[in-house]
Amino acid sequence: MQKTILYILGLLVIVIGGFFLLNSYIYNEKRATVVNHYKDAQYLIDGKRIQLVKGQSEIEAGFASKIVTKYFGNEVKHDFNGDGREDVAFLLTQETGGTGIFYYVVAALNTDKGYVGSQALFLGDRISPQTTELGKGNTVVINYADRAFGEDFSVRPSVGKSIWLLLDSETLQFGEVASDFEGEADPALMTLGMKKWTWVSALYNDGQEIKPREKGAFTITFGDKSVFSATTDCNSVGGQYSASKETIAFTQIYATKMYCEGSQESTFTELLGNSAEFHFTSRGELVLDLKFNSGTVIFR
Repeated sequence: MQKTILYILGLLVIVIGGFFLLNSYIYNEKRATVVNHYKDAQYLIDGKRIQLVKGQSEIEAGFASKIVTKYFGNEVKHDFNGDGREDVAFLLTQETGGTGIFYYVVAALNTDKGYVGSQALFLGDRISPQTTELGKGNTVVINYADRAFGEDFSVRPSVGKSIWLLLDSETLQFGEVASDFEGEADPALMTLGMKKWTWVSALYNDGQEIKPREKGAFTITFGDKSVFSATTDCNSVGGQYSASKETIAFTQIYATKMYCEGSQESTFTELLGNSAEFHFTSRGELVLDLKFNSGTVIFR
């Protein structure tokens, strides 16, 4: 009988101890996402939660390799969510055991309970970061040097690049926006005739992507009386368009007749001719949806 009582008491101790241990674990797990310093916060990188401690994390990855994540710097401090507290955005590096050094931009919101880390946005492998600065409309501008397309990683980065990012304070995700972004756009208030649109890219559903080789050369302006005008890397283009709700059609497309070697003009006019629908995004973009759901064309 005495042994039975001792057994029951021992079992109760184990159960009660396990209960407090579990609750302590859960409590600590909750606290792990809210910390006193952004260098100790948790960030989501490629789907994995990385907990920094004094700006660094090392995770065993098997076969004697480690995933090493480090605070790089290039900070910019700003109240990104409008709560009156100063938040921070900065760069991280990550090495996964190979030769690559992967650069990411992250943010940490300064809440009333502490710092909460964001999802990371990948910038590039073995790039050369220059500056991080605050842009218009709460944007963060990352300036860095990269290699030209097709160059080997042994070549020193020499091509200057900039990316404009906007942090969604609800999802804690960065989204890329146009360089002249003035603030979060409301698609319900946007119109075709609100500005001159610049062609950025076209993406087909088979994965093929086309971008203008001459940046800023391809533009389109929607005028009154359903007339549009456009510029290309060679000629001036114009014609008629009809738009109703979300549908759009370009007709009677014409162009001046100058010949330019290697021009993408025919590709551009073909994209217009194959457009069937349009919509706007909160990034301030105009998106043309191609016929038969075959792809999209993005303008900013």
